[in-house]
This record gives sequence, C-alpha cells and structure tokens, in this order.
Amino acid sequence: MTRIIAVCNQKGGVGKTTTATNVGAYLAINGKKVLLVDFDPQANASSGLGFNIKESEGKSIYEGVLGQRLALELAKASAITNYYYIPAHPSLAGVTVELLNKPNREYYLSNFLKPIANLYDYILIDLPPSVSLLTINGLAAAKEVLIPVQCEYYGLEGLGQILETIDLINHNLGKNLKVAGALLTMYDNREHLSREVARELRRHFVGHVYDVEIPRAVALAEAPSFSKPICLYDPESGGAKAYERLARELIAQEINQSNQNYARSWS
Repeated sequence: MTRIIAVCNQKGGVGKTTTATNVGAYLAINGKKVLLVDFDPQANASSGLGFNIKESEGKSIYEGVLGQRLALELAKASAITNYYYIPAHPSLAGVTVELLNKPNREYYLSNFLKPIANLYDYILIDLPPSVSLLTINGLAAAKEVLIPVQCEYYGLEGLGQILETIDLINHNLGKNLKVAGALLTMYDNREHLSREVARELRRHFVGHVYDVEIPRAVALAEAPSFSKPICLYDPESGGAKAYERLARELIAQEINQSNQNYARSWS
C-alpha cells in the first residue's frame, strides 16, 4: 500500500523542504519508488532537485490540480533511480483564488493523484508553511503527516498548531489522518536549548518522535544551491547520514507493523 505523507509545519524555516527532498532521495536509494509532490509556490523542492523553475510554466502541479494536465505527464525523473517529482511554479499561489467558489475544493490534489497513487511506494507532499487551501488540499490527499520541529522554543509552539490543524481536518473532512512522527531538525548537541527542546518533545510525546535528529549543518544548507539532494552533494556529511537514518526509520514502520496501522496516533 502506498504511503502518502504530507511534510508539514505551519511555521516556516523548520527544514520542511530539506526533509521532503532528502528523505525522498534516501527512500529511493533504499529500494522504494518515490514521488515528491512540490505543493509550495516557492518551488524550492523542485529547484533543489535540479528543475529550472523558469521553464516550468505550463508544466507544473498548478496545471495538474486545475485539470489541465495529468499527473503521469508531469512526473519527472530525478538524478536518483526510482525518485520522481512533480514540480511547482509560483503560479500555484493562484490556486486558492481559482478554487475559491468550487465545490469540493479541498479534494483537487487528492483527485489529481488518485490515478497514479498505486505506482509508488511513497508519495511525499511538500506543503507551504501556512494554513491555506493548498495546505488543506495536501492534508486531504495524505494519509499521514511528518512534522519537522526546529530545536528552538517556538518549535514546540509550531507543533501544537499543526496538531490542531490535523484535528480540524479529521473532524471537518471526515478523515483519519495520522501523524507518522515528529522530526527534530537543526539540532546542535552543543546548545542547551537544542537538548532541552529534544528532551521536552520526547517527554510529552513518548514514542512519537523519530530517534534521529537532523543536525544544523552547512552541507544541508548548501546542497539546494547546487540543485542536489544531500546524498549527491555530500554523502559523507552528518546531514546525509541523518536523513539516511530517517529513511530507514520510515521503512521500519512498515516492516515492524505491516499488519497494523503503522501511523502513530497522538493522545
């Protein structure tokens, strides 16, 4: 069964796109067929995989969601075997206006992905850092949510906000959206605040936080400017090894609970 995971946090700058692009790469390296859907008008995930945004007009998720192109047409191969992506374009910001008065406007992304969902082991949806119709569409299309949490005081606040949004989506859209797990990002073991946030998160959400911590690393910040995921830019870096571990944790969720619901419920 395809795992459709939205990578989401309403707070910006938490490593959301970095997580989506890099864990997707390592899932593919570990033998999974992966589709990354860039559903953020900033299109950083697309450019981080080598796509020229200037040439994407008419060939992006924007046209797909509006029914002008099929998902199969738009999916592009990355430089990594079995890793595909559907690019975004800044015009995607206009979807909110385009769909404003449409019935069932929350399900346009879900309907767009349905014909190809079974072609992949993982579909990762990179969402914008806001609560907008784009975010609602992404959560409506997903089965699970992976929440990057920056290791700072306001990171915990952002987690609370996205959990409230998930509850609202489940209540109002009749979904059973689960949290796959929270991921500590920009972690620095030398900083007291990083250690404290990690401790607090694991204390309050026992068993719901991934074991790996994504470090604050220069290589992770540099890789997108070279249009490469970290596995191609600096595979021996700490950031690369951390995302490889995260991919293995995600795969372990399948293996360990193949006959159960592997997504984690939050109390």
